Amino acid sequence: MVRGYLTRRGLGLAAGAAVLTGATGVRARTRFTRVMTAKGVVQFQRADNGVLVAHGIPYGANTGPRRFQPPVPPPPWGDAVLPGSYGPASPQRGNEPNQSEDCLRLNVWTPAPAPAPGRRPVIVYIHGGAYATGSGSSPLTDGARLAARGDVVVVTVNHRLGPLGYASLARLAPRFEDSGNLGQLDLILALEWVRDNIAAFGGDPGCVTVVGQSGGGAKIATLMAMPAAAGLFHRAVTMSGQQVTASGPLNATRRAEVWLEALGLTPDRIEEVRTMPIERLIEASAATDPILGGSLYFGPVLDGRGLTRHPFWPDAPAQSAAIPMMIGNTREETLAFLGNDPANAGLTWDALPARLTPSQMRIDVAPEEVTAWYRANHPRMTPDQVLIRATTAARSWRAAVIEAEMRAAQGSPVFVYQLDWASRLSNGRTGAYHTSDIPLMLDNVEADGSGAVGPDAQTMADRMSDALLAFARTGDPNHAGLPVWTPYSLERRETMVMDLPPRMEDDPRGDERRFFGRIPYVQPGT
Repeated sequence: MVRGYLTRRGLGLAAGAAVLTGATGVRARTRFTRVMTAKGVVQFQRADNGVLVAHGIPYGANTGPRRFQPPVPPPPWGDAVLPGSYGPASPQRGNEPNQSEDCLRLNVWTPAPAPAPGRRPVIVYIHGGAYATGSGSSPLTDGARLAARGDVVVVTVNHRLGPLGYASLARLAPRFEDSGNLGQLDLILALEWVRDNIAAFGGDPGCVTVVGQSGGGAKIATLMAMPAAAGLFHRAVTMSGQQVTASGPLNATRRAEVWLEALGLTPDRIEEVRTMPIERLIEASAATDPILGGSLYFGPVLDGRGLTRHPFWPDAPAQSAAIPMMIGNTREETLAFLGNDPANAGLTWDALPARLTPSQMRIDVAPEEVTAWYRANHPRMTPDQVLIRATTAARSWRAAVIEAEMRAAQGSPVFVYQLDWASRLSNGRTGAYHTSDIPLMLDNVEADGSGAVGPDAQTMADRMSDALLAFARTGDPNHAGLPVWTPYSLERRETMVMDLPPRMEDDPRGDERRFFGRIPYVQPGT
């Protein structure tokens, strides 16, 4: 029995309500439903809206004893019952609660397990937080409302992050060959779990949509180029999350060396990282990045093993050409990062160039030139607005455009959206900022952390969540609440502008795209 799980008898004593009548059913008016998976029983509880939810299901074994090794399936737990709470998050520098190396866990929401009439589309949500923070237990990504709304099965996933998931040690010592992409290999194992088990939960393993915001979207873009992920998902949605290029092996190794130096280790002592206290490994990731500055960046690595090509360079990956894709961004992405700093409010035109730093725009362009261009071409914008629009257009949006262009050039189906509808930050500033599409797309505008406020918030969520559900079911996001949404082409750059009312536009912000497109773009961190 897996430690910490309750036996069937123990649960009966604790809850006194569930009586098992079969692998997937219980007597009427009981509180719990149980499903048998390949490794053991999973017990569901009923959410307030009637959807069944199971938290903390292991899809992989505890990574602690196998630190810096590829994931493996979990040991069987038989008729033991999972504890019913969210599983641990990967150890990280963030304030995520309940961190542990035993983090290969997932959560499932389903209207009903099998047997049921037909199989339901499956939506697997991969959390953001770059490759360093986060988990699948945020209230914003709770799957109960989406599962009920669309008659779908929703899954959220935890996996290894930071140096545990992406420290590239392969060039420094043997037996670390896959260390630069372990977080990605964890996600592949999770998708294999979905393939092998989701039918018992009422889901269709042949109709799996992966959805991710920010770092989650970047992880999906990377999976689209990883041979081991081929065939494990059938649609892809990235929300403000792109990965055009991966870290090269030399830069990734240099970062690993800096991390080892922060640990007080030389390469000949590298084996000590397998047994060091986990807190030391995470603390050392705060060392200064030798390429970017700031804390160390850990992300997917072009290692020639799990990842043999860059995700979206020099073209879109052929292995994913037939997978319909939705690519989204928000118009004021960087308001999420800059909008809470009082120094970025009330700017003058003279002060603006000093705020348009290379660390914010991520490209080599003179801030005075950027300021002058916006003043000439967007005279109604204030300096505060130019700061947000310029930093958004210069960095994350560039990668979204590149990926859409690559897909269109390949002749692959890609639907592009831009969120214009404004949410509200905690300090009262408003805009379509990074993360503001999460509660809209997942129909969680009332959840803690949502900035979607006001009488139109649910209407906006209806538009976007119904688009996701239509896309998950058919590979086409069109539904009655939107104008006709046509795929992106290089000739017109068709984009659904998510606002009230929603509208189709050809090449929105085209002048900003062309202005910044003159300057070579390098994916930050790579």
